[in-house]
Amino acid sequence: MHRNLQWKIGGDVESPLFIALILKQKVEDLIDECTAGTDIFAVKISVSVSNEISLLLDSDSGLTLADCKMVSRHIESNFDREEEDFSLTVASSGLGEPLYVNRQYLKNIGRKVKVKLLEGEVLEGLMTSADDQEIMIEWKSREKKPIGKGKVTVVNKRTIAFSDIKETIVLITF
Repeated sequence: MHRNLQWKIGGDVESPLFIALILKQKVEDLIDECTAGTDIFAVKISVSVSNEISLLLDSDSGLTLADCKMVSRHIESNFDREEEDFSLTVASSGLGEPLYVNRQYLKNIGRKVKVKLLEGEVLEGLMTSADDQEIMIEWKSREKKPIGKGKVTVVNKRTIAFSDIKETIVLITF
């Protein structure tokens, strides 16, 4: 069956996966420590079994290169390269990047978004509200008049639970 299985079921403190989980927790703590008192927050943190650390950051007021450097240097200064061989990538959540955390949804209220739902439907509209459970989007469409010929512009609104969302991307309008 699986005779070459090196890790014990339930976790082995020497397993690369266990070490990666410990490293991820340490990185999360260092980010919290470094960004306390600022509006910078972690969007996505990943640590591979080969100690490749990748951070995606955002800020309520706009993330700068200096902000990314500050976080990167704080993390690097708290690791001993003799003990932990790692690579570190710190980036800002950029254009076209999906929204990952609730705080990003709150930050982008009033902006046009494209929402892909789990069942496959895609909606585009203005995100008018967001809380910890759901978002509301609004869009206009042209529909047939109920009486007579022609069309009328209708404002559509839809509340979408986060549990139904596969991906949300902020659209850039010019």
